[in-house]
Amino acid sequence: MNDMPAYTPPKVWTWDKPSGGTFAAINKPVSGATHQKELPVGKHPLQLYSLGTPNGQKVTILLEELLAAGHRGAEYDAWPIKLDGEQFGSGFVAVNPNSKIPALLDRSGPTPIRIFESGAILVHLAEKFGAFLPTETAARAETLSWLFWQMGSAPFVGGGFGHFYAYAPEKIEYAINRYAMETKRQMDVLDKRLADNEFVAGSEYTIADMAIWPWYGGMVKGWNYEAGEFLAVHEYKNLLRWADQLYARPPVKRGRIVNRMSGNPAQQLHERHDASDFDTKTQDKILAAKG
Repeated sequence: MNDMPAYTPPKVWTWDKPSGGTFAAINKPVSGATHQKELPVGKHPLQLYSLGTPNGQKVTILLEELLAAGHRGAEYDAWPIKLDGEQFGSGFVAVNPNSKIPALLDRSGPTPIRIFESGAILVHLAEKFGAFLPTETAARAETLSWLFWQMGSAPFVGGGFGHFYAYAPEKIEYAINRYAMETKRQMDVLDKRLADNEFVAGSEYTIADMAIWPWYGGMVKGWNYEAGEFLAVHEYKNLLRWADQLYARPPVKRGRIVNRMSGNPAQQLHERHDASDFDTKTQDKILAAKG
């Protein structure tokens, strides 16, 4: 399939050298803090430490949806955590010992509560504000099933397909084919589901949609890994309909750009501390003010 020499795994794997690729300088087989760095704390009860990746977008979309629905207690400060080593600072590791974004510190009660893993954050916020997570037993089970489907499936898309297609130091045909096949299978699962349902969990817009959209909506919109043509995303008509329907929602558009650090400057809001920041502090406006 390729001209690479056959690899025979040793009896005991050792980390002799970085594996190469985009994140080689920070990927290591150990956990924990590498340096002391406290996290900033803003004025709102909810402190989000994140980045505008698909996993980060899930939480900011929910927060913007909660605010749009009138839940004023959902005001939040969003601080960027750059994946250049900031995720190994002592303050961030204290909130998320796994050193992955996003992580949330809920300071609304007498004792701050840390929540890590994007799915856990979505459930925490949905239950806290009584929104976007049905209380009826069957509808709740359907919503949580699709939420956890996304949590279990996305590593194949991001860590698998995305890594080997976009970030690996060399193109490996077997790996790309393996993960492209699984990515397309997952999109087909969603496409069939959305053929008979307006939203992923049924007739109601829920945290399941907010979790799935940044990954699979972004894929069919051509944003994730710029792989739309390669994956023939035009084949998934129902998934495209749903992706466009959600992107038409102003809270989704706002949530997508929070903590975003690359791409179109008009679509980057590095930090979010107030609703007015979307009008005054996107990166294009900051650059224009600097002359």
